[in-house]
This record gives sequence, C-alpha cells and structure tokens, in this order.
Amino acid sequence: MPTSLLSALPGPVRVTLRVLAVSLCTLPVLSGLANAEEREALRDLFFGAAMFHAHQKNYFDAIVALDTELAQFHRLDEPELDPFSAHLGQAEFSVGDLELSYRMHREAGRAIEAVLKGNVSRPVRNEAAYRLAKIHYHKQQPVNALHALEMIEGRVPERVRAQEQFLRARVFMQLGRFDEAVELLEDLKGEASLAGFVEFNLGVAQLKSGEEVRGVLELTDLGKKHSSEPGEQALYDKTNLLLGAHLMEAGELQQARPYFDRVNLEGPFSNRALLGAGWVEARAGRYERALVPWKMLQDRKGTNESVQEAMLAVPYAYGKLDVHSTAAIHYGRALDSFGNEIDTLTASINSIRLGKFLQALRRKEATQVQNWVVALRNLPDAPETHYLLDLMASNDYQAFLRNYRDLNALYERNKAWLKSLSAFEDIIRIRRAYYEPLLPQLDGQFRNLDARIKLRIEQRDTFAGRIEQMLVSRRPEYLATADEQAVRLTLMELHRRIAQSPQGITQVTRSRVERLQGILDLRLSTEYDQRLTQAYQHLQALNTEIEKLQVVYQSYVRSRQAATHSYTGYNKSITRLRAQIHTIQQRLEMLMARQGSMLETLAIQELERRRTQLESYQIQARFALADSYDRANALQEQREEQRKIEQFRESPPEPLPDDNPPEREAEAREGGEA
Repeated sequence: MPTSLLSALPGPVRVTLRVLAVSLCTLPVLSGLANAEEREALRDLFFGAAMFHAHQKNYFDAIVALDTELAQFHRLDEPELDPFSAHLGQAEFSVGDLELSYRMHREAGRAIEAVLKGNVSRPVRNEAAYRLAKIHYHKQQPVNALHALEMIEGRVPERVRAQEQFLRARVFMQLGRFDEAVELLEDLKGEASLAGFVEFNLGVAQLKSGEEVRGVLELTDLGKKHSSEPGEQALYDKTNLLLGAHLMEAGELQQARPYFDRVNLEGPFSNRALLGAGWVEARAGRYERALVPWKMLQDRKGTNESVQEAMLAVPYAYGKLDVHSTAAIHYGRALDSFGNEIDTLTASINSIRLGKFLQALRRKEATQVQNWVVALRNLPDAPETHYLLDLMASNDYQAFLRNYRDLNALYERNKAWLKSLSAFEDIIRIRRAYYEPLLPQLDGQFRNLDARIKLRIEQRDTFAGRIEQMLVSRRPEYLATADEQAVRLTLMELHRRIAQSPQGITQVTRSRVERLQGILDLRLSTEYDQRLTQAYQHLQALNTEIEKLQVVYQSYVRSRQAATHSYTGYNKSITRLRAQIHTIQQRLEMLMARQGSMLETLAIQELERRRTQLESYQIQARFALADSYDRANALQEQREEQRKIEQFRESPPEPLPDDNPPEREAEAREGGEA
C-alpha cells in the first residue's frame, strides 16, 4: 500500500490506516539511498523507503512515510527495540527539512523551532537557525530571516556554510544593505556549488551600492561565458540583457549594443534582447541598423510582448526613413495581427471563465513533462496560454499553481484511497467466507491437541517429580517395568495374606514368596543406576516431544488469531476512515475552488491587461497608418511635382503662333493716325 495514499489524513488516522494496510497485505519496500555507505548504515527499511522518496524529490511521499513511522515509533511500549530508533534523530530533523522542500513553511518552522529549543549540539542548532532563516526568506520576510541568522553562534556545518553566507547576502540585498552584501559575496567567489549566482548578485549589489564600474566589470565577465547547459546559459543571457538595458538607460548607447548581441538567439531572453538592440540603434538615430533586429523579431511568435512592440517599431523606423508606403504596409499587417490576437484573447478569457483553464491544469498529461506550463498550450481543448507564460513563470503565480496542483493531487489520491477502502472490504469479505467454515473443524482438532498436551505435561511432571525424589533417596520401585510392577503388587498381596493368616500358609510357600521377593529386590537394586539413567533420557525425550507439541500449539494459536484478526474488527475503522476522507474531500474541494478562483482571476486580469495593451497598440497603429498614408500621398504629390518641374526644365514647350504680327500692328497704327 503506497504511503502517499495517506496524504490528506491527520496523523493518528494515517497511523491507523498504515496498521490496517500492513495487516491486510504486505508489499516489498524499496530502499534508495544516495551511496553505498548509507546503504550499509541503514537499519530500518521503512526509513530507507522514506529516503528513497526524498532522493527522488517526492517530498510529499517522504513526509508521509516519516510522519507515519515517527507516530508508530512513539506509540511502542519498548521503542528502543525497534530498528527505527537508530535513525530517530535523523528522521525528526529530516521531517522539517522535507516540509521546507515541499513548501510547508509553517510546519517546517515549527519543527525547526522545536529543534532550536531542544537540547542539541551547537552545530545542529546553527543549521536549524539557517533553515529557519531560509523559511522566512522564501516567505518574503527578510527581517525575520535576518533575526534567525543572527541566532547562529560560531560556524555552521561545512556542508551548508556557503549556502548560509549566500542566503545572508541576499537578505542584506532585500534590506538595502548592499555594502554588506558585496563583502559577503566577494568572499564566496569561486564557490563551485554557487557558480554564476554569486557573480550575478555581486554585480547587482555593486551597481546598487554605487560602485558602477566594478559592477559593470563583474557582470561583463559573467556575461562573456558560454555553456551547453540551458540553465547556465540563461543566467549569462540575463546578465547581458541586464547590462544592456542598464547602459541604454544611462545613455551609453555605444557600449550597450554589444551586450544585447551576446544574448543567445534561441534562449528565453532573445526577444527582449532583439528589441533592446533595435532601440539602442533607434535612439542613436541609426534606423537602418535598428530594422535588422526588429525585422528578425517581427517574424517570431506574435503573442510575445516584445514581438508585438516590434510590429510597431518596424514601421516607425520606416517612417523615420521617409519610406511611408512601406511603413503603411507594416502598420496594416500589425493591425491585422493585433485584431486576431484581441479575438484570441477574448476567446481565452471566455474559456477561462468557463473553467477550461483549470481543467487543463488538472490534466495528467500536464504533469508528465518537465516544462508542463509550456505543454499546456498543446493539450486538446486547452485555453490559449501563450499570453500567460510570463505570468505563470512568476514566483507568486508559480506558488499558486503548485498549491492548486498539490490540492488536486491530494484530491485524486483520496479518491484512490476510497477505492482502496472498498478493496479492503472485499478482502475482508473473501477472508471471512474462507475461514469461517474451516474454523469449527480446526477448533475440534485444537481441543484434541490441547488434551494431549495437558496429558503429556501431567505425565512429564509426575515422572520429573519421581526422578527428583530418586536423586535424594533411592527408590528402586519407581524404576520397575510393567511386568515387575505386576509381580511386585502380587508379592505385596501375598505378604498381606501371610500376615493375616500365618497358620494357613506353609513354610515352603513362605520361603518361595521370600525367594521371589529377594530376586525382585536384587534385580531392582543392581539395575538401579542403569535404569535411572534411562529414565532421565526418557524424560528428556518427553520434554522434546512436549516442546514440539507446544510449537504446534503456539503456531495454531497465532494462525487462529491471524485468521480471525484478518477479517474482524475493521468495519468500524473503515467506516470511520471513509467518513473522515469524505470530510477532507469536501474541504479540499472548497480550497481548490478558492485557489482556482484566484488563479482564474489573476489569469483573466493578465489577459485583459494584454488585451488593453493590444487595443492601445491597435489605436496607435490606426493613427500611424493614416498618418503614413497622408505622408505617403503628400510625398507622392511632391515627387510628382518635382518630376514635372524636371521634365519642363529638360524640354521647354514651343511658342504658340501670334494672330497680330508686328508688321500688322505697325500698319494698324499708321492707318489710325491717318
């Protein structure tokens, strides 16, 4: 019976179910510890099973297993005899650590505070304080995290020393104490387990503390690195993007462009890098060069914010280059794309309101791949989630998503557990039908066996008592055979008769009786030691036979009890557990409804924000399109006029014929004077 089925039940209920399951069936326990040394040191298989789940990052199953074993251990009459006692300290400390890994911050905090208040060594206390600080840091409580770190006296264990110092530096950064953070992070440089993260935080802290040059140099060195690991390369890309944006805002346009160019074009930050590279060139007035990254970005997935901004940036650059007709074409494409995306967003909002988004989150297919958030958009009948990827990647929304999925997992596990209870009832029914017809016959055989055992024990006790007496005083008559006992009794009867009527018995008869008595006493006396040895050997053989009978007796008692216990006494427990699970299911449904409503509200707000943004882009594109048409027409008219002027200059028109040449005008003047 997997321990994860006990997930949603209280501690005592889980213990009862565990006992019930162990009584009904036995399953092999897997042990998966990290190395051979841990396997050799393992004393308890159930603890090994819990550690197996922990190493597989199945923290919930590990917590349930340890919680169940601890509850059972503390209910034992002699817990020191349980092999689990060898791992008790590690188990109690691991519960809080696993609860922290499973984001059960409140329970983990209580467990760790109990360790701090207990009588533990200084290294254990320091590690507990570090883990408590980690809890407060994840809960975005830097003041409480710093208070927990200040409880550390001396050095923490070496295996968590670097993590403790790194956590302290991040707490200082959240509190605005960047100088102290810089000092701690500089000491951590070179730590292999934190490679890249120390340098990134150090550079950011130096920029925040006013050490502009040192911060830029630190981040530049980190951004020049390359890795085949997607996670490491993403960190380097994020560093370059951060530096490029920082320098662009500072007006250092010439220095900013190389950082954008270093970002991997296939990475998660490539879109923002291409957009930033274009704006660097645009701010410098080099619109032809700005078009190169923007046009590359324009052809990518149209749901990305950077891509949508590039759809407006490209025609904007063409407009600055006075290519208004091309700008108008691109504005028209942007309008078509924005219109389609607005329709998609509206359909997505309606789909979420119909509950399809939560249905997609509950699909099992979504949990069978690592990047399940991205895989949601490939599921059938799932709402459009491209617009939600940035929101779903945020820490807060991820916490909401994990909580919802965990609640759904608990709900599904409890449904499976309810089916298991029905299966247990079927097992109980089958066992009752099998054993009850057999028990009367077995009980009859048991009574015969019990009578035989009692008889043999009584004979043994009588025989042993006689042997003990013979060890103190010789009693040859106790060792006589059956025939000798008969002869002895006959002689005793003859002696009695002789004593009663001595006149009626002849001397010959008396002599013969005395002679027979002497022969019998002589035989018993001379063979006494040999017969006593044989009697002791027979007593040992009798003890052996009685022990065998007792083994059979105890085996029957255990089998009888096991058979009876396998189908009696469970009905009330199963009924109670079923009622408790139904109550828990109702509570889970209520919590899932609240968490799902929060997820839907946040998702709808994000989609509405994106729709509002696209509507704003759409309005801008319409005005820009109209302006581009006007400018294109004006430019076309201007070019047409210029063309006509140039044509007139190249070939002037011929003079028109005159109806009144100068000679006629002179004659007309002369005639008028006359």
